[in-house]
Amino acid sequence: QVQLVESGGGLVQPGGSLRLSCAPSERIFSFYAMGWYRQAPGKQRELVASITRSLSTYADSVKGRFTISRDNAKNTVYLQMNSLKPEDTAIYYCNSDPPTRFAWGQGTQVIVSS
Repeated sequence: QVQLVESGGGLVQPGGSLRLSCAPSERIFSFYAMGWYRQAPGKQRELVASITRSLSTYADSVKGRFTISRDNAKNTVYLQMNSLKPEDTAIYYCNSDPPTRFAWGQGTQVIVSS
C-alpha cells in the first residue's frame, strides 16, 4: 500500500511562512490530482488546495496566501503557506483529490501562535 509522508510543519508566529512537503512511498503523483487537506481541533477535515497537471484551486480561506505546487520528477507535492493566521492551526495532510486513492498519512502539524 502506498504511504503518504507529510513534513514541514511547526510552530510559527502570525504572519510567518511554512512550506509543507508530501512524498509518497512509490511514484504515483503524475497520475492524479493531488490535494492538501487540514483538520483543526474539533472540526472536520477540509480541502484547502488542489492541483492537477495544469490547474490549481484553493479554498476561499487560503486564497492569495497559500500556493500548491508539484514536482513530478521528485514525486513531491508542496504547499507554500504565507501570511499565516492563528486559524490556520491544524494538522495538514495530502491525498488525492478526491481523497479516495490512498490511505491517510500521519499529517504534519502547523501551529500559528505568538
